[in-house]
Amino acid sequence: MSTLNLTLLTDLYELTMMQGYFKNHNQDVVVFDAFYRNNPCDGGYSVCAGLAQVIDYIENLHFDADDINYLRSLKIFDEDFLEYLSNFKFSGDIYAVPEGSLIFPREPLVKVVAPIMEAQLIETAILNIVNHQCLIATKAARVCYAAKGDNVMEFGLRRAQGPDSGTYGARAAVIGGCNGTSNVLAGQMFHVPVLGTHAHSWIMSFPDEYTAFRKYAELYPSACILLVDTYDTLKSGIPNAIRVFTEMRDAGIPLTYYGIRMDSGDLAYLSKQVRKMLDEAGFPDAVISASNDLDEYLIESLKLQGATISSWGVGTNLITSKDNPAFGGVYKLAAIRTADGSFQPKIKLSENVEKVTNPGNKTFYRVYDKKTGKIKADLICLYDETFDESEDLKLFDPNAPWKKTRLPGGSYTLREMLIPVIKNGKTVYTSPSVMEIREICNHEKDTIWDETKRFVNPQEIYVDLSQKLYDMKTALLNEMSMDS
Repeated sequence: MSTLNLTLLTDLYELTMMQGYFKNHNQDVVVFDAFYRNNPCDGGYSVCAGLAQVIDYIENLHFDADDINYLRSLKIFDEDFLEYLSNFKFSGDIYAVPEGSLIFPREPLVKVVAPIMEAQLIETAILNIVNHQCLIATKAARVCYAAKGDNVMEFGLRRAQGPDSGTYGARAAVIGGCNGTSNVLAGQMFHVPVLGTHAHSWIMSFPDEYTAFRKYAELYPSACILLVDTYDTLKSGIPNAIRVFTEMRDAGIPLTYYGIRMDSGDLAYLSKQVRKMLDEAGFPDAVISASNDLDEYLIESLKLQGATISSWGVGTNLITSKDNPAFGGVYKLAAIRTADGSFQPKIKLSENVEKVTNPGNKTFYRVYDKKTGKIKADLICLYDETFDESEDLKLFDPNAPWKKTRLPGGSYTLREMLIPVIKNGKTVYTSPSVMEIREICNHEKDTIWDETKRFVNPQEIYVDLSQKLYDMKTALLNEMSMDS
């Protein structure tokens, strides 16, 4: 499938700033960080997704003749700048957190080191891609946690905000833990399982429910999930489904994957009654699946009520992240390279303390407890700092530096989270398949305690600053407050 040229998927001011840089200091090499400030849904973590699409975007970044002609028609760009754009190619470096990784506020997810015009242009598209996929992957992880190991199918395409949202949202949902999607295009593009049953219209198109079930079973005997709530779940749907399952068994047709789906009613009550009826009829392994505006909170509640549902179809509330529809990632200038090759740190101030940025050319490390493999904290530091795992590691809360902890040498391990994906404009990273990323994410979720996964007042994973970075930030803040 051909990749779209998304070069003009940008805000106009990125291009007007580019022209300003072109006329002034276009040779400056800068560092931009993409990060976010708060976990969606007041959760304890987020899931990183979208990197493969960022790489595709960078690889296909160019202004074709139609793009240049359109920009010329706006009558705000000079010909020398348009000539520059006609030969534009990204030449910088990009570092990023691998997809499927758990992420936390304030740490750089994508770091761009490039000439300032190039770094400025790609801001909007990077945020568009990463914000959306991180949001849906995070929502999916929450839904799957509520399902406690049951199958979860994403099937929100018809309620998504457009084809791209539905398709790339399905990709992100699988990364977050869903077993598959109803979206056939997503299945084709990303090689993920596509799943589905049938609609009420199938039942209604036949003279009666039993005939509809029997015809469906004849077509799909190895994946026979029957929708039982078109008329009356307990009085009609389940008895007719049991009749068809019995006929299949008596005919020697293997019941490899079969069961029922409910899309309405009191799912807790109905599922318990349905389980009893199926078991008494000799079908204890029949799947009971459910849909109907589910989300993590409703699934958790149904579980607590003893619902016997073992497969969940989650649509609108997942694909739109209905209760938290924006991720909130930002892209901020952090440093400018000087004539001697070092990086001069830059900081953004704000009346809102949480909007003050972390300056400098940075990376960050994940600190794991060596015995449990669980995350102790994340440590943001300057890119050239090194740490020896055999030595004690001091961690402190940058917002309350008197809160300190010391990890004895040998008790922890470190993992640098930012990896190079683009160097000198060339891709140096091969993205895993979506299903491989899903496995990475499932492993990552095992590195945090359930207290961080809970939906109400989750335990925070601390994101700390190294002493060197903290001192740099403090000095810049003091310097700027004296100048004001």
